[in-house]
Amino acid sequence: MNKLQEVLDKKTNNLITIYTTAGFPNLEDTPTILRELDKNNVDIIEVGIPYSDPLADGPTIQETSEKALKNGMTLDILFEQLNSIKNEISTPVVLMGYYNQVMTFGLEKFLQNCESNGISGLILPDMPYDIYLEKHKGLFEKYNQKVTFLITPLTSEKRIKEINDATTGFIYIVSSSATTGSTTSNFNENFLTKIKNTGLTKPHQIGFGISTKSDVEKAWKFANGAIIGSAFLRILEKAEGDYSNYIKNYIDSIN
Repeated sequence: MNKLQEVLDKKTNNLITIYTTAGFPNLEDTPTILRELDKNNVDIIEVGIPYSDPLADGPTIQETSEKALKNGMTLDILFEQLNSIKNEISTPVVLMGYYNQVMTFGLEKFLQNCESNGISGLILPDMPYDIYLEKHKGLFEKYNQKVTFLITPLTSEKRIKEINDATTGFIYIVSSSATTGSTTSNFNENFLTKIKNTGLTKPHQIGFGISTKSDVEKAWKFANGAIIGSAFLRILEKAEGDYSNYIKNYIDSIN
């Protein structure tokens, strides 16, 4: 069975998903970071594919993406690294990237690599929803890749229901209209209450602006899980290679 599906079936609330940029802080660090996250029992690991024009990302993730590209990270290297640890970690790994990256690499080749290198699902914020349904859905299913769609404060009620129906992984709820990376939480509580009352039937997690235990607990009141990205990347920067202690201490602090 798909690892992501197993986790979502087993644990229906209080999920923690941690985002890390592939190839950051250093090119060869990603396998080590994933092992440490797995060891510290996070529920889902989200690995960002570095991209030169990350529209949905805030300054911290943009900077880490630029650094990772300068370090030499490519999709081929990332898949090699993921393959090297796929039998060592039990935590589901999902990739977050951009539609153009995937289409340039070749969609079927990309999905095939995802399956063979232990990936459970994909988050492609700019993938056209209708194109996915019309042209890509069958390939995602062929290679056992769950798909996550985003809901923002600007998403219409009609589209929210369509996204709920189409999502096969978890729904990513954007906590506010800001980009990622705020150092303080800026939850749009009216929006989150509205989403909670919509009666989503698929697992859903809140991301953007989550960094502390209180942020995580607030997210858990509105959704099944919390997604942490920029705050974790800032921890990696401080660690200067001492990932074991820094990651353990941070994960302990938000649990």
